[in-house]
Amino acid sequence: MLQENWVKYYQPGVAPEVELPDGSLVDLAERAVKEASALVATDFFGNTLTYRKLGERIARAAAGLHRLGVRRGDRVAIVLPNCPQHIVAFYAVLRLGAVVVEHNPLYTSRELRHMFEDHAARVAICWDKAVEKLQAMPKDIPLNTIVSVNMVNAFSALKRMALKLPIPSLMEMRDKLTAKVRGTVPWEKLLAADPLDSRYPKPAGDDLAAIQYTSGTTTVPKGAMLKHSSLYANALQAQQWLHGIGTGSEVLYGVLPLFHAFGLTLVATLGVLTQSRLVLFPTPDVGMVLDAAKRVPPTVIGAVPPIFQAVAEGAQARKISLKSCKYNISGAMSLPLGTAELWESLSGWPVIEGYGMTEAAPVIAGNPSYEGRKLGTVGLPFPSTIVKVVDPEDPETEVPLGQPGELIVRGPQVFAGYWNNPGETEYALLPDGWLRTGDVVVQDEQGFLTVVDRVKDMILTGGFNVSPTEVEAVLRGYADFEDLTVVGLPDERYGEVVVAAVVLRPGGRLDEDAVRVWAKERLAAYKVPRRFVEVVELPKSMLGKALRNRVREIIG
Repeated sequence: MLQENWVKYYQPGVAPEVELPDGSLVDLAERAVKEASALVATDFFGNTLTYRKLGERIARAAAGLHRLGVRRGDRVAIVLPNCPQHIVAFYAVLRLGAVVVEHNPLYTSRELRHMFEDHAARVAICWDKAVEKLQAMPKDIPLNTIVSVNMVNAFSALKRMALKLPIPSLMEMRDKLTAKVRGTVPWEKLLAADPLDSRYPKPAGDDLAAIQYTSGTTTVPKGAMLKHSSLYANALQAQQWLHGIGTGSEVLYGVLPLFHAFGLTLVATLGVLTQSRLVLFPTPDVGMVLDAAKRVPPTVIGAVPPIFQAVAEGAQARKISLKSCKYNISGAMSLPLGTAELWESLSGWPVIEGYGMTEAAPVIAGNPSYEGRKLGTVGLPFPSTIVKVVDPEDPETEVPLGQPGELIVRGPQVFAGYWNNPGETEYALLPDGWLRTGDVVVQDEQGFLTVVDRVKDMILTGGFNVSPTEVEAVLRGYADFEDLTVVGLPDERYGEVVVAAVVLRPGGRLDEDAVRVWAKERLAAYKVPRRFVEVVELPKSMLGKALRNRVREIIG
């Protein structure tokens, strides 16, 4: 389908193309510091930092990192929850022309080890609660300096004093937020340096800005290389898509983790591009979000569907208004119709479902934020983004409109390849800059995309292809099931068989014969699981996605 066919269905006022940046993310940040110097940049439990102060701290942190030997092209690991220090660290690393490598601070030492072996960062900026995990890694990993961050130091003086009181609840909170460490460089020592000389060379748009590791739900995590221009372009695309979003006037809630591509673009790049007030949450805690909403109501919020559902239910219970939430962006998993309707009934504004992947910095498509949107789809390709739906076995062959195929994408947000992995890069990046997404989609006559499944997750049973997502969608309607996921397991006769791992509702029971009878009324016989396995809970990613590879290990 040609781009001119789907841009007709964009929200009025949204341009089909964005003017691509000629600078780097450092230029983006410096513009915000200059133009919005007196405005609040970060808000952390009520303690605020202006854009002018943010710029000063970035310059000091950059100088401190330079003293530690960080130079252009070096990788610097960031292992932090959402906090003001994270925003400062991100831009300080970039200011030196170095490369940010984001990490989930809740990963185990074993999970972190592969990534550190791969990117070989010599310096890490790490939450003090996670320092022990880095120090426990093998000595042959080249990490030699850890900058430790105490999040409590970003609290207001009053809150810091309160946390020192010998009250059990406050002591418990302090233990969750910070830990005593040895053998590190304190973050405050980094900030004690004189600001970096403004004449120090800045990176160019074509330089590498970040390495974001994919979740590794089906394979070992790979480091997606994202240039400044790709991240900057995606922020501009998102700004264009959120038609009417203000500059210097929005309150953007940083609920999504910055170590995830979705959170990084929404908060650290789009948020700074729009010179928004970034209200940061170290965890996606619903109570924290609702407390903040009473103090400083959000106008922009990005989250996964379970968070939208929980915040909406909590707001109802606590009688907290959501009417300020003009821009509500959902991603990373399918948005249930009930969640979308509940949120809109409370806020008066729609939830925009989007679609993307780390390798596209990350957003590829989104639903328009007006009555033209189609719930159940992931919307239309973003401005300056071209897509095709192709035969997964022959990516040069497009499939007929309305038929499932693999989505391939071309646009300024597409990544530069995988770090230290030319084989995977060659597979993912086709000639002429096309990116293989690995997602099976259907595109309708207006250009709207519906994700059917992952190419690698398709189950081949007895010669038939089965979409786990389709089967899951049906089985979720079974009264006794609270949660579930569907996988394929090896079978001598059929190649693979369809198996469902299910979590029962309180009081529910698993009667496999009864479930099969019920399912056969709604699915072709070959799609009905041969086995149902009860589990206490499903292993999930930080964003709430079921990890099918882990499920296979558990029930296989």
